Amino acid sequence: MISTPTKARKLQLGQLLIRRGVLTDEQVSAALEYQRGTDGALLLGEVMIQLNLCTEDQIMEALAEGCEVPFAHISPKLTDAKTIELLPREFLEKHSVLPLFKIRNRLVLAVTEPANVFLVDEVQRLTGCEVVIVCATAKDISATLENHLPSANVFVIDEIFDESDASELSLVEDKIEDITDMEAAAEGSPVIKLVNYLVFHAVRECASDIHIEPDENFLRVRYRVDGALYEKIKPPYKMLPAISSRIKIMAGLDIAERRMPQDGGIHVMMDGRPIDLRVSTMPGQHGEKIVIRVIDNRSIMVNLEKLGFTYDMLKNWQKTIAAPNGIVLVTGPTGSGKSTTLYSVLKELNSDEVNICTVEDPVEFNLKGVNQFQVNERVGFSFASSLRSLLRQDPDIVMIGEIRDDETARIAVQAALTGHLVLSTLHTNNAPGAITRLMNVGVEPYLVAASLVGVLAQRLVRKICTNCKEPFDPPENIRHAVEKMAGSVETFYQGKGCPKCRKTGFSGRIGIYELLVLTDDLRHKISQNVSIDEIRTAAIESGMTILRQDGMEKVKAGITTVEEVLSVTTA
Repeated sequence: MISTPTKARKLQLGQLLIRRGVLTDEQVSAALEYQRGTDGALLLGEVMIQLNLCTEDQIMEALAEGCEVPFAHISPKLTDAKTIELLPREFLEKHSVLPLFKIRNRLVLAVTEPANVFLVDEVQRLTGCEVVIVCATAKDISATLENHLPSANVFVIDEIFDESDASELSLVEDKIEDITDMEAAAEGSPVIKLVNYLVFHAVRECASDIHIEPDENFLRVRYRVDGALYEKIKPPYKMLPAISSRIKIMAGLDIAERRMPQDGGIHVMMDGRPIDLRVSTMPGQHGEKIVIRVIDNRSIMVNLEKLGFTYDMLKNWQKTIAAPNGIVLVTGPTGSGKSTTLYSVLKELNSDEVNICTVEDPVEFNLKGVNQFQVNERVGFSFASSLRSLLRQDPDIVMIGEIRDDETARIAVQAALTGHLVLSTLHTNNAPGAITRLMNVGVEPYLVAASLVGVLAQRLVRKICTNCKEPFDPPENIRHAVEKMAGSVETFYQGKGCPKCRKTGFSGRIGIYELLVLTDDLRHKISQNVSIDEIRTAAIESGMTILRQDGMEKVKAGITTVEEVLSVTTA
């Protein structure tokens, strides 16, 4: 907010701006007339900015001149982090001030109200320093504070627990007996430690989700790692209300609401990098079930080469996404890695020469140089409406989080036919199924044939743990199933199970893929609205590798097991 301090009013801000050649007499009169119409709700400086008469910089430069103090353009590079800590964060934000640096007992302070002598006196009292002020804009001060101080809803949990600290959790049951004040209990040290412990180890163990599940007489916490759930700990059941309240406080949810589902987000810092947590609460028979989705940006932003493509399929996929226009789809069930693939594609395509815009629900990762927009159904900002507006933003490449309805599909086709490359996802079992899915939502067959460039279907399979990997001789039927699709196999491998992989024999996941590239023959068949079986047969004849076949190639390479491939693919 632009403040016009007492001294500045005496010096007449308008006259200062006129004297500096920024405004004319008529413009100042118009601003004063407009301000009178607001009944004092807006300060004169705010009115001038709102009417586009001048900038915040010009106003603050005039105020600095009137108060006879220097004006400074400040940035994070010009400030000392230790000096900022001389004043409480709440004070800095409330008064829009910023300690820049300290020399001996003299503190240089950036302010937006250079004539506020009471503020200067308060800073001198709090710091014990002689204060020298410079004038700066509120936006510069705010941006610098955000850079140096963690956001209010960012929780730094580095090194909260190591393995030796886990024993402290056994004391929690004795420390919390009667939970009556939920907020007070949620702020208690044992509960904070427990929630931090859960998040810390979930990130360390590469868990994708944390499940906090109440039953009749017990509470259990499970992690989903590599697609499979396993039990982590069983806290005392009486801790559920306090745990729930603590998580809600962190996510900015209503701790008093326990009858309706709620959704929110938490930002935490670990190892100096941000981790996003998506919180979902659901009232159940024995209390609220809480699921926390862990979004680690390291796992999202990977190169295409590391996703698990074979050499030939990677080259075909890179050629497909290099198309100047058309629709490229990634399909698969929830949790199959579609978002990771799309982000990797955007990373590959991103450059200073192209305008990339995305419409997502939600935005999972901030991509530098990419314009990202968050869907908000509550205010009518849906995929369809946002995409319609987005096409007026002169994009070269458009990424749509998901094609859910006929309107979004039609706009996507229109965008593809008018020279844009459109990337999106669909929920289908295989690549040819995306064609019939588009038709089912109302896109004419000839439009599908004209706009679609390629479809990538994918699944995730667990990789054999390299720490306990060992050769084994499979049953004859298993060997036959693999060799039928992948050719002769010299050695089969499995994971014996070790502490590193929690005795599962698996560690990490890799993608298996099915890439359908549209040929002239396929376009002709689609235009004729032939059956999905005919399209699939024609695609295989043109060289498409099916999901199970790609999976068996990874079995042959000793990366995964037959059971893993069979569990995520159909015959």
